[in-house]
Amino acid sequence: MKLIILIIALLGIDQWTKELVAGSMLEGETVGVLNDFFHITYVKNYGVAFGMFQGEIRTISIVAIVAILGIIYFMIKQLKPHEVISKYAYAFILAGAIGNMIDRIYRGFVVDFADFRGIWKFVFNMADVWINVGVFLLILEVIILERKKKNNSSFL
Repeated sequence: MKLIILIIALLGIDQWTKELVAGSMLEGETVGVLNDFFHITYVKNYGVAFGMFQGEIRTISIVAIVAILGIIYFMIKQLKPHEVISKYAYAFILAGAIGNMIDRIYRGFVVDFADFRGIWKFVFNMADVWINVGVFLLILEVIILERKKKNNSSFL
């Protein structure tokens, strides 16, 4: 139940921020927040991460739906009760994937707005952040499990 509430909350934040940008800015409009480091820039993304596969909305949507269903299946059938970090990781990834899928269905494109010019040239959104948090948590879990294995094998 906690994971469902988390997913709904993450989806709410994602959709709220996208609606704020889409409802109050024109495409291409930018507002500087931290000098030349961070801007809010309204971009319509017709592709996936880093602008790849632009205009392939149908193919992207099919792949995204399969991925979403696969993650749900995996979470329900494969994750064990003690795999807490994995559960939260997949919840974040699922919320991000669903958030961007909602945009593709509802708008025909994904609203991107977080523009960290001081780091890179790509613009992203909260759903993208959720996916990256989930991947980070999975990597963290692998590191923790490897350390546990290493510590357990040193006692043998």
